[in-house]
Amino acid sequence: MLGELLDPGSFSSWDRPPVPVHTSPRYSEELETAAATAGTDESVLTGEGLLRGRRVAVIACEFGFLAGSVGVAAAERIVSAVERATDLGLPLLASPTSGGTRMQEGTVAFVQMVKIAGAVAVHKAAGHPYLVYLRNPTMGGVFASWGSLGHMTFAEPGALIGFLGPRVYKALYHRDFPDGVQTAENLYRSGVIDGVMPVRVFRRITHRALEVSCGSPAPLPESVVDPRDFDHGVGTFVAGHELYGPALREGDDVPAWQSVLISRRGDRPGIRELLRHATDRVPLSGTGQGEVDRTVLHALARFRGQPCVVFGHDRSGQSPDRTMGPEALREARRSMHLAAELRIPLVLVIDTIGASLSQEAEERGLAPEIARCLADLVTLDTPTVSVLLGQGSGGGALALLPADRVLAATHAWLAPLPPEGASAIVYRDTLHASKLAAAQRIRSGDLMQDGIVDRVVPEYPDAADEPAEFALRMVSAIAEELAGLTARPADELVGERQRRYRRLGLP
Repeated sequence: MLGELLDPGSFSSWDRPPVPVHTSPRYSEELETAAATAGTDESVLTGEGLLRGRRVAVIACEFGFLAGSVGVAAAERIVSAVERATDLGLPLLASPTSGGTRMQEGTVAFVQMVKIAGAVAVHKAAGHPYLVYLRNPTMGGVFASWGSLGHMTFAEPGALIGFLGPRVYKALYHRDFPDGVQTAENLYRSGVIDGVMPVRVFRRITHRALEVSCGSPAPLPESVVDPRDFDHGVGTFVAGHELYGPALREGDDVPAWQSVLISRRGDRPGIRELLRHATDRVPLSGTGQGEVDRTVLHALARFRGQPCVVFGHDRSGQSPDRTMGPEALREARRSMHLAAELRIPLVLVIDTIGASLSQEAEERGLAPEIARCLADLVTLDTPTVSVLLGQGSGGGALALLPADRVLAATHAWLAPLPPEGASAIVYRDTLHASKLAAAQRIRSGDLMQDGIVDRVVPEYPDAADEPAEFALRMVSAIAEELAGLTARPADELVGERQRRYRRLGLP
């Protein structure tokens, strides 16, 4: 693909050996086989080249390497390339083709979407173009992060593009996904992407776009300094559990699958219970642009005197046939912008069985909305607290995660898919859900040890058995975090937040 896009012989690789990741014997064998099959050391290639004489940075997936899936090493390579392009002031062209998150690495791989989206957001905020060319297939976390953040986005003819793969959908719902929905042509008709064309035409379109946005290409310098040779401060970051206290708390000995089952209790307290203990509540509704989603709530409120905008999933409004759609995420972004405009903190509550899996959700841009939420939250110029309250399934949960402080209830969890869906990918059945739940480190204690969660609010032993008491504990914890955050400069928080997610998954 790069040979068709760039001027002949102009590509120069930026890739370094992949960063080490935790591997099981089976996964190590899979990596070795993938490298031999694909002829690459990872699922992503990065570098620079010339496009009609213009210097550009490029990122492209290699589908032959574990279906182009993105884990910690691939994400680190992507982010390093985005950051280098930003520092060099180069336009960035991305060409993903991927099955999505690398299931063998679990939740820590899933959360890499955050730092990729954040890096792309910084690149765009610096005024540099970011153009995307989606190839067949582009699915899951790749489509819902760097695949959906382009200033312009095009796709190759006939490409399969979507949020959830057809095999996982069938395993979870026991029926086939509707034909013709997750295609480049349908997404173009639905306004999700800008066009469908072969790569040779994309090359011409890119040239025109860069002529308009960047002007004529400047002469190449005789030498280029690699910005990664300089310390940008990321090495001074301390993971949340090291900075804020011990990692061991009640609930760490509860099996992950048991927490999943507890989190699914119908009488478990949700965002409504938290808001009952807030004051000065002003309910808000919709996006302000004619859209509303009844699976979410947002409001202005005070927690123990601390003012904030509250947005989150409403478990009482969800069911297997009624899940959050792209409208919910557009409501989330309204809350983000409102908090920034009012200069008050934002509190996000995660408690979702998963985002909508439907033709309408795909055509109305569910995956791009997840990507935009991630990008907005990583760069949002106001204090943020995220609360993992119950189920944290898929991109709909991750879209509300990036924050200055992340709290979790004891039995809350976060995963790329419901454990049954992960089992369907790895084992081609749903019988290994409990095994995958443990292996993917999805429970609150594991998330804290991995630096994803900062603080666990205990349940004694289950929030559903003490709803009022638990809600009061969580509200008190939120208020305490808000008080600490509002005492700090906003720009300092944003910088620390970006460093936090930049370091996720690294040793």
